[in-house]
Amino acid sequence: MEKDYHLFKENIKRKLDIDLEFYKESQMKRRLTSLRNKYGYASFAEYYEALCRNQDLMRQFLDRMTINVSEFYRNPKRWEVLQEKILPSLVNKQSFTIWSAACSTGEEPYSIAMLLATHYPNATYQILATDIDETVLDKAKQAIYQKAALKDLPKSFLSNYFTEQNDLFYLDQTIKKKVSFKKHNLLADKYPNNVDLVICRNVLIYFTDQAKESIYHKFSNTLTESGVLFVGSTEQIFNPEKYNLKLKETFFYQKDLSKLLSHR
Repeated sequence: MEKDYHLFKENIKRKLDIDLEFYKESQMKRRLTSLRNKYGYASFAEYYEALCRNQDLMRQFLDRMTINVSEFYRNPKRWEVLQEKILPSLVNKQSFTIWSAACSTGEEPYSIAMLLATHYPNATYQILATDIDETVLDKAKQAIYQKAALKDLPKSFLSNYFTEQNDLFYLDQTIKKKVSFKKHNLLADKYPNNVDLVICRNVLIYFTDQAKESIYHKFSNTLTESGVLFVGSTEQIFNPEKYNLKLKETFFYQKDLSKLLSHR
């Protein structure tokens, strides 16, 4: 059984450039075993062969692997901190860049787009949203949501930026146009440069400590000199100085220029 799963991981890495070694094994193996068994495959070898033949199975595999659970304004108090204490220094810049990493179906990049449109309508910025799963990126581009995803959204945002039709909520085109979507693998692909705000929340908890360290270092290198990393409520960084970061607000970490200078 262990050899079967090990070979499966090797095959997935070769085919998709996704290294399952960087995901917590007990969680990932349990999740994928459940999916494999659902379709009646007795081994991971059989399951892998089926994935190669069947695009629907492959899409479901990627969806299960990437844990696509998201909602607008998740943990609303953190978004209030973002609005009141993080964004004011950014909007004073001539222009700035936001990267929503592992964005799933788009709730977080669209949340920041609505926040900026409402409170800082004259700001000049770019919002890049990325995910490893092309299926969820397609859903994000459509921007059609169930009511449950909107439960924490400010009521004014809901009324100003959504149209309800047949119990589905359609995001306004003006907000959709604020976000650019792109496929990106946090573990393998090159990171963007000179980002002022990185939002990556409730994703890294599924990675091994080794993978998280690598990603935090890359996020730090991605940030501008005063850039900020916004993480999820279960992802507190206990030693931010290791990554040339410092705690700015709870779950917000700023690039620490003094650390950079001391290392030169």
